[in-house]
Amino acid sequence: MSKILCGTDWLLPDEPCFCLKEVEQRSADSRSYRRVQCIQVVRNDQVTEFQRDLGPAADFRRSPVWFITGARDPRSGRIICEYTVAEAMEMADRRRAGLGDGTDIPEPSDLIGGYYDQQDKKRHHRKGQSTFGYGGQTQRS
Repeated sequence: MSKILCGTDWLLPDEPCFCLKEVEQRSADSRSYRRVQCIQVVRNDQVTEFQRDLGPAADFRRSPVWFITGARDPRSGRIICEYTVAEAMEMADRRRAGLGDGTDIPEPSDLIGGYYDQQDKKRHHRKGQSTFGYGGQTQRS
């Protein structure tokens, strides 16, 4: 069963981006094809789509791009996004310009691991414990 996506007419650069894709669609007069950029963002735990017209499809030599930058957690149902709208649009612009072959895409940060590291640091700080490891030490009195 397919779901109907809600549409929007505005975006913020720091919104979590679920998917960015470029497709070729017929123009309103059905005489030519246009390249349309579809950006799916997460708002209130729902995926919302924004469409931006990039121009005639004949102006683009490269094939359309498609970045899946988020996923839905099967257990909790939460939507987890790795990139923001600005980062995804920058990756698409670089790919469209031929500057990147996909190997220069930055690795996503480990959000879950970072969360647990932060909780460990808080717990150690509350208990007044020192942490020893690679790269130095933290001493508390």
